[in-house]
Amino acid sequence: MIPLINPDNTCCFTGHRPNKLPWAFNEEDERCIALKRRIYDIIESVILSGIRHFMCGMAQGSDMYFCEQVIELRKKYTYITIEAAIPCETQSMRWSEWMRNRYAFLIQQCDYETMLQTAYTPDCMIKRNKYMVNNSSVLIAVFDGTFGGTMQTVNYAMKKKREIIQIR
Repeated sequence: MIPLINPDNTCCFTGHRPNKLPWAFNEEDERCIALKRRIYDIIESVILSGIRHFMCGMAQGSDMYFCEQVIELRKKYTYITIEAAIPCETQSMRWSEWMRNRYAFLIQQCDYETMLQTAYTPDCMIKRNKYMVNNSSVLIAVFDGTFGGTMQTVNYAMKKKREIIQIR
């Protein structure tokens, strides 16, 4: 059971999937390694500013990098928690076996799991993103300005007057 979330000390995340990242699925690429290091540093800085709870939408690419960095930082800052905000039960159904296994492992490492709905609908990702923004004070975004779900989430966070930390 998830405790009452305090948006004032909660940070959520949005970011591009592999098809919008220059290295796609090649996480050995030096740009990917640099991005993961940057995400780690930003998460640590928001922890030091008072953030205690993190929410991740569990998509491929940037979301998984974020989740992995929070899990790593939890070793150092044992009081932080992470929540997997899952849009629907079938989120990973069409992914490769390797990616589904990574997804399942990360969810197991999370402190909490919120399933927004059981069945897929065309708007389930939007509902997940709004849930995260509505329950956070900070949004970290791996975002290059291109149209898509990440842009919609950033725009929604701006509308809700959330602090936005953008990583280009």
